[in-house]
Amino acid sequence: MVRSLTALATRRRWVTIVVWTLLGVALTVVGQSMMFSVTESQTGDFLPKSYDSAAALDIAESEFDAKPDGNTATLLVARADGKKLTPADRKAIDATADGLTSRRVAAPTPEPLMKDHSQKPEVTPGALAPDGSFQLLSVSVTGNVHDPGLQDVYREVRDTAKEEFREHGLRAGFTGGIAATVDTRDAGETRQKIVGALTMGLIVVLNVVVFRSVLAALLPLLAVTILNGAATGAVAGTAKLLGITLDPSTPALIHVVLLGIGIDYFLFLLFRFREQLRAHPGQDAATAAALASGRVGGAIACAGLTIVAAFATLGVASFGQLKILGPAIAVSVLVMLLGSLTLMPALLAVTGRAMFWPARAWKQERPGGLAARLGLFVTTRPVLSVVGSLALLGALAAGAVGVKMTYDPSGQPRTESVKVAEEIARTLPAGAIDQHTVYVRGDDGRKLAGDRLSGLVTALAATEGVGQVSRPVLNASGTAARIPVALTVRSDTQQARDLISGPVRSTIGKNTPEGTEAHITGTAAVFADVSVAVEKDLRRVFPIAAGLIALILLILLRSLVAPLILLVSVGLCFAATLGAAVLLFQHGLDRPGVMFTLPLVLFLFVVALGTDYNILISDRIKEEMERPVPAWHAVAHAIRHTAPAITTAGLVLAGSFASLAADPANQELGFATALGIVLAALVLSLVLVPAMAVLTGRAFWWPRRPAPTPPPPESPVLVPTGPRSHRRVHPADPFADR
Repeated sequence: MVRSLTALATRRRWVTIVVWTLLGVALTVVGQSMMFSVTESQTGDFLPKSYDSAAALDIAESEFDAKPDGNTATLLVARADGKKLTPADRKAIDATADGLTSRRVAAPTPEPLMKDHSQKPEVTPGALAPDGSFQLLSVSVTGNVHDPGLQDVYREVRDTAKEEFREHGLRAGFTGGIAATVDTRDAGETRQKIVGALTMGLIVVLNVVVFRSVLAALLPLLAVTILNGAATGAVAGTAKLLGITLDPSTPALIHVVLLGIGIDYFLFLLFRFREQLRAHPGQDAATAAALASGRVGGAIACAGLTIVAAFATLGVASFGQLKILGPAIAVSVLVMLLGSLTLMPALLAVTGRAMFWPARAWKQERPGGLAARLGLFVTTRPVLSVVGSLALLGALAAGAVGVKMTYDPSGQPRTESVKVAEEIARTLPAGAIDQHTVYVRGDDGRKLAGDRLSGLVTALAATEGVGQVSRPVLNASGTAARIPVALTVRSDTQQARDLISGPVRSTIGKNTPEGTEAHITGTAAVFADVSVAVEKDLRRVFPIAAGLIALILLILLRSLVAPLILLVSVGLCFAATLGAAVLLFQHGLDRPGVMFTLPLVLFLFVVALGTDYNILISDRIKEEMERPVPAWHAVAHAIRHTAPAITTAGLVLAGSFASLAADPANQELGFATALGIVLAALVLSLVLVPAMAVLTGRAFWWPRRPAPTPPPPESPVLVPTGPRSHRRVHPADPFADR
């Protein structure tokens, strides 16, 4: 099927290119216009209703028509001279707040099909500092907090507020919610652009160094850009059609994954295309492209389906962010895979030998190069290669002992939002900026009079870690109430989560009025529930993903031994990568642990993406072992021809993921995934797996075990004379194609 698809694409090459170009442009527009309408910024909304914080959010929406979100910022207003607020100052604050609420803020002209976020912000009074040094206000805007259009509206509100308060001799500072999001984004915007440019530069430079060609350096990027746009649009369109909500991080992860694997697959095709042209100088470009794509297309299809299967398993997760992230990446990878088997072969058929212009040296393969020497080393010293690889992976994996999970933000820049939060925390309880709310709803039809809630309020106020409990606020019908609660610690810390999941929820459970239900929500409450959900998902997803990957490997390799070796090797790679992350971030940088999502996401990325390179080398070893040569010779030949492709592709994919480290929130994921890809490409696929193939011989393919056929006498081969050396018996290149 794969050969038929690639052959059709090369025969109808211009049609294929035009169709993909039009599709890419159209779906790119769709993706940009729809993406922020199908993303949800609130972590709590991704929890099943069975969790306490999700049940509280349900009451908030159904009884108060309120949906707690990240669009609300806390505004601190104080005198510019540092003195206490006077009655006149407080009147000026109220008047300015009323003015901000009554004025419609016009958003910049939106792009076609994108939402216009022009609106009137909602400004409401908040707490007054006990010492009278500042007044807090709440500023809310409506929309997706991660939508650039809404962020522009917030910036206009922020700048206008600061200017108007300044006219009254007051200073204003924003923190929390959308303020923190925008400040963090603005602080890292320049860095993100630089890292993005460096990533693209790395891809171009690597391709120029390898192929000595401008077209071979730029065309893969162009093809992947078209397919990336098509994939993103397909994901956004599918989510819109099915009413699915995506996490805001999904578009960025899709971009990184597709950039990496798209370039990888193009490189796999490009190296095999060059090899085909070398072996058959007179062959026309279309035929060479069809044959090269047909030969390596099976490995690419298997590699892509491995990634799809691995991420699709997240669909069984209970935590919504993971449940949606997996299928979204799976859909995007399917689009990239289809493009890799159609658009990319068509481009090779059109460009032909011009792909490698102006270089000429590519027409003759260099004998005895670095890849050939690596092949000789691995095949002459397989035991040393295996022991050395296992020692390296084992040493890194040992770092995972004592790993701890953390939900605390790490490495965040010291923005204005952070400084304002610290100023508030010096006077009010640390949790006052990001308060929690207890929602109470009667299930007996009776109204919640104040006396029914007094016992709960009193008990909460006396609970360990609770700094302030406000008066209950009833809904319009009086059948539900909300009770604001401020902790004595910051809401985004482990201490806060321990307080919520321990003494606070225990107090609520013991003092909930008869005939009612009570639940608490807020940052610490949500993430306390998320930790439970993710732990369950880890135990559920790991075995399912491993089983699906094993099934795909069995189908491709038609062997029991080879898939087992590949699975064990990528499992060791995952352990080594996680161990390295723990050593660096938990021990080296003295953080409380690694991010709670890292093990699961890292497992999928390293196992699924790392398997790509193992599949490519195994498929080539299988192809070479079907020739009449000894097993060790086939392995050396496979390394020689695939090492350049795997090395280049591995560095490109690692560089793509390393770019994530520019964002403090993704620093651990970027480092760990990049390291895992490097280990999978350079250690597993070029050393460990080939060495195991040498040690097992044709039993590597058991139960098939194709019997070797002696080569013709005139064929150039190497004859092993001992465990550490080979003796050349033919003056020609020992690995020349026969």
